[in-house]
Amino acid sequence: MKILITGGNGQLGQELQHLLDERNVAYDAADVNVLDITDEAKVEAYFAQNNPDVVYHCAAYTAVDKAEGEGKALNEAVNVTGTEIIAKACQKYDALLVYLSTDYVFNGEKTTEYFPDDPKGPKNEYGRTKLLGEQAVEKYCAKYYIVRTAWVYGQWGHNFVYTMLKLAQSHPQLTVVDDQVGRPTWTRTLAEFITYLVDNKIAYGIYHCCNDGQCSWYEFAKEILKDKDVEVLPVSSDQYPTAAFRPAYSVMHLAKETGFEFMDWKEALETFMKQIGER
Repeated sequence: MKILITGGNGQLGQELQHLLDERNVAYDAADVNVLDITDEAKVEAYFAQNNPDVVYHCAAYTAVDKAEGEGKALNEAVNVTGTEIIAKACQKYDALLVYLSTDYVFNGEKTTEYFPDDPKGPKNEYGRTKLLGEQAVEKYCAKYYIVRTAWVYGQWGHNFVYTMLKLAQSHPQLTVVDDQVGRPTWTRTLAEFITYLVDNKIAYGIYHCCNDGQCSWYEFAKEILKDKDVEVLPVSSDQYPTAAFRPAYSVMHLAKETGFEFMDWKEALETFMKQIGER
């Protein structure tokens, strides 16, 4: 089985490579310098030469706030045009496509878990383009998994955990919003889940993957810094205005019907912290 990972140098792309390396599974990992997903001719040439069986489409524009302004065009090009090009290539070459999406496709107004088929209503540009990417996958591909995730952190790349650890080194007190609730996701869990779908031939469709349980950003920060000499205080979102809308509640229903066991978010975080030498 030939495997292609787009966005190979990204946070999830690197995690996925390490997981497949552990399993002695061969793959090709391509970043923009190898495969520009917004260039249809280059994608066609790549697929014609390599003919992948499975494509883990990890390439994405993820600068959520920049997507509202200076990054709007690039956000559209990568998340919409690029995904449509990849989806069409997968269909043409009979490849299975695994597309990563986001909790931001929902409007954040519910107070109970979001299910995969709940109405969509993205309220920021990033969520809008990721939803259009989902629709392109559904339109052009016969074989696909759409996997929505949220609050992603991992060993490779910039994320909330690293930000909190860095700030704690120079600030005796931190303030973190406590009125946004969701589910953190360790990239290791996400990589294990998407490969589980493929390896176990789970029914094609849309799934959610995060770590189990839920918390606010404040509770997440408290857990990250629980053994650090820093005070963490809760504040409301209006004290930290952002260019992009952030939902008050974005807890997604987990795909437990697949048989995959989702690690609790605190256990996942603790394992990760030990991995990077912070526990």
